[in-house]
Amino acid sequence: MRVSVLTVSDRCSKGETEDKSGPLIAELMGKSAEVVCCRCVPDERAQIEAVLTELCDAQKSDVVFTTGGTGCAPRDVTPEATRAVIEKEVPGIPEAIRAESLKITPRAMLSRAAAGIRGQTLIVNLPGSPKAVRESLAVVLPVLDHAVETLSGRTISCGKE
Repeated sequence: MRVSVLTVSDRCSKGETEDKSGPLIAELMGKSAEVVCCRCVPDERAQIEAVLTELCDAQKSDVVFTTGGTGCAPRDVTPEATRAVIEKEVPGIPEAIRAESLKITPRAMLSRAAAGIRGQTLIVNLPGSPKAVRESLAVVLPVLDHAVETLSGRTISCGKE
């Protein structure tokens, strides 16, 4: 599985603060996947869309995880950028993450994260904090292999026997 990571943060992109979430995703995914690209962009919708498109189309990532820009702040535009580049939404992923996160904090209901498919790539928006990234990946990882198999056309049957 080829995984790319995109951190969306004004401050990280300017070098004003260290990106901890992107490297954490790469570290956690590096145990079961090939991390092919890690990038950081500011909270600018056009830049997010351009990099997501590149990671899906040119890099041929199976999965692209974004981190950051999913809240209610005025510059949080990651979900909008994601929806602009995907062909199909996969609403169950952010719904499942929010449901599990609500067991930890009521602030989870403020997440606007999205997930969807562009070509044969699954894009998943994750929160910006390392703690929330770790918790969210725990929700997603059990289905990730099946999602990638399905997108590649290698799955014959989706039902369990």
